[in-house]
Amino acid sequence: MALDAETTEDAVLGGRLTLRQPKRGHRFGHDAILLAAATDARPGDMAVDLGAGVGTAGLALAHRVPKLSVALVEVDPILADLARENAARNKLADRVQVATLDVNAGVPDFTRAGLRPECAQHVLMNPPFNDPVRQNASPDPGRRHAHTASSDTLVQWVDRASLLLVQHGTLTLIWRASGLAEVLTAVAGFGGITVLPIHPKPQATAIRVIVRAVKGSAAPLVLLPAMTLNDADGRPSVEAEAILRNGEPLRPITNE
Repeated sequence: MALDAETTEDAVLGGRLTLRQPKRGHRFGHDAILLAAATDARPGDMAVDLGAGVGTAGLALAHRVPKLSVALVEVDPILADLARENAARNKLADRVQVATLDVNAGVPDFTRAGLRPECAQHVLMNPPFNDPVRQNASPDPGRRHAHTASSDTLVQWVDRASLLLVQHGTLTLIWRASGLAEVLTAVAGFGGITVLPIHPKPQATAIRVIVRAVKGSAAPLVLLPAMTLNDADGRPSVEAEAILRNGEPLRPITNE
């Protein structure tokens, strides 16, 4: 693909992965790495990353968990091509497949891509979460598409996750903290829900929540102790450094 002039190569996880991404528009950040770190996958499992972009979260998860199979689902064909290139670049193509699909595509489309109902033990996702009615959408088309959602986007994505998950499979998602009520409504059909608030620094309000939910579980909701990304002086916290640079998993967030 002739995108070299329009892309950059960027290292994540302390250089453990090198990813090509668009120079402008939606570019990956901490959210994708935190999402991967929060997904409690095991060797031999299957994980599906919905709205995968250039593959950051799914590839970080595949890098951390040996013998894990990962499917990256991305509607933008340019980003999907970059995800395929990134899987090959990081020697993960034997375990990572890329499907150029809308999350809301029909079951036959997913099945043709090798993603039949109840095929995965894990679904992870970082859905678009800016409401254009309440928040200013980016003028950049790629960034606007990646970040702007309609009022029913989250419910649609959660429904797709439920369809793909086996019984007692887990959904892990990251969302803006101010929209926690929307997330809890969307995952009401799940159980074993855990909520992890993410704060930028001590004494600051949370900016993100990581929510984990288990299909078919009857366990109650648990609010976990918060994670702080930086200390009061702006230096990365020990926990954040371990995750963002060293590729370690997030502390367990299950309540079962």
